Amino acid sequence: MVSPSLLPKNFIDFITQFIPPNLKLEEFAEYCAKPLRKSIRVNTLKISVDAFQQHADSLNWKLSRIPWCETGFWIERPADQESSIALGNTLEHVTGLFYIQEASSMLPPEALSLGQTSLKICLDVAAAPGSKTTQLAAKMNNQGVIVANEFSSSRSKGLFANIQRCGVTNCALTHMDGRLFKYLNETFDAILLDAPCSGEGTIRKDPDAMKNWTEQSVYEIAQTQTDLIDAAFKALKTGGVMIYSTCTLNPIENQQVCLELKKRYPNQVAFEPLDQLFPGADKSITEEGFLHVWPQIYDSEGFFIARIKKLAEVETEPDNPFKKLGKFPYPKVSKKLAEPFSEYLAAQFGCRTFPIEHCYQRNNEIWYFPPAFEALIGKIKFTRVGVKLAELAKHGFKPDHNLAINFAQLFTEQSIELNTEQAASYLRGQDIWFDNNELAIYKKGEILVKANQQAIGFAKKLPDKLKNQLPRELVRDNVSFYSVQQD
Repeated sequence: MVSPSLLPKNFIDFITQFIPPNLKLEEFAEYCAKPLRKSIRVNTLKISVDAFQQHADSLNWKLSRIPWCETGFWIERPADQESSIALGNTLEHVTGLFYIQEASSMLPPEALSLGQTSLKICLDVAAAPGSKTTQLAAKMNNQGVIVANEFSSSRSKGLFANIQRCGVTNCALTHMDGRLFKYLNETFDAILLDAPCSGEGTIRKDPDAMKNWTEQSVYEIAQTQTDLIDAAFKALKTGGVMIYSTCTLNPIENQQVCLELKKRYPNQVAFEPLDQLFPGADKSITEEGFLHVWPQIYDSEGFFIARIKKLAEVETEPDNPFKKLGKFPYPKVSKKLAEPFSEYLAAQFGCRTFPIEHCYQRNNEIWYFPPAFEALIGKIKFTRVGVKLAELAKHGFKPDHNLAINFAQLFTEQSIELNTEQAASYLRGQDIWFDNNELAIYKKGEILVKANQQAIGFAKKLPDKLKNQLPRELVRDNVSFYSVQQD
């Protein structure tokens, strides 16, 4: 008997007609009532998979590889850890070693990168909270550029926080209606459109996901999805690939949206089959070659993924609003500024290989922009690009927190490794005190602060303490760590 407590009767009546013949409604309802297995993705911008597995073993974490993502794992932790500290409050998560991400959610970036030797200029149309953006950035090894767009202002903040935490340096953030991308004709090599949807596949994570579900809303959302996929397809370069995905189950928001695109552009649209994406993909393949993942197939969330190739250009949109953009407000840093900043990095941190040629300036701020971003200047309005590095100060430079998080691997001097207790104190915004002149070996000024060999920010050296310089918005007042390093 299908439980109406989780699956409303109107939804059951609606979805029953779409369940494939080889699957059963009762099994679907049974899996919808099961809690999801916890899953994470190792962030290879910060740590290798092998090194993370070794560290996880030291913490008695059991990792089981997710078959479609070589950096993805289902995770089980000891009961005492589960009861004492949330996975998101572990130092490993705070320092960006992994991203808490549902297993099915890892499929779209994997499908986008299938067979691609390199991705240069990419677009993530609906990027928040950043799981797929950061996954794509890791697959690109921070090369090229990703335009990460989010329409919601509140969700944009979370997107930036996750990009920052994961050490992503090749992102340019935009905040606009995704339908406006139709004016950027033939701009992107690859596009990820994880479209807003009715969320029918997320009930295992959110029991209230179906609380306000209606069949009418499905058709209304599908119209928005149709507009978004059309806009994204126009922005895609000829020969490029787009992934259309949702976390919903009905074909109205999935197959039919893709087929409508094919109907509009019969000679320009090609569907590329995903049956070889991973072993077992054929269990969820549709006749068009799409992946339609039902929860019971892989014991995961429900998901839909289509891979679409653009064979030829389509008609351009008139009245491009982006043609009215003013002059780009960030000129490249002058030689007069580049030289002293490079000297500061070398003298303070032993950093002698910083890519200063890709730095820009606005007022008293210095920024790093990804090299591939230059091709997009003047084409679109951005809310944030690259990484803020420093501000000009009265007697030199004041390094920004993001310089530490994103470029610590280039620093060879002036760093200090904190123990678990000290790291927790630092992330609570507290100063770190030392006895016996322990700080005497360090130069005056800023020190790079690390925990678990990962940068967590800057502090200023005083005779007997490190003065905390963690930005207030990143302070975690109630943070605590179970066992994050071998002291």
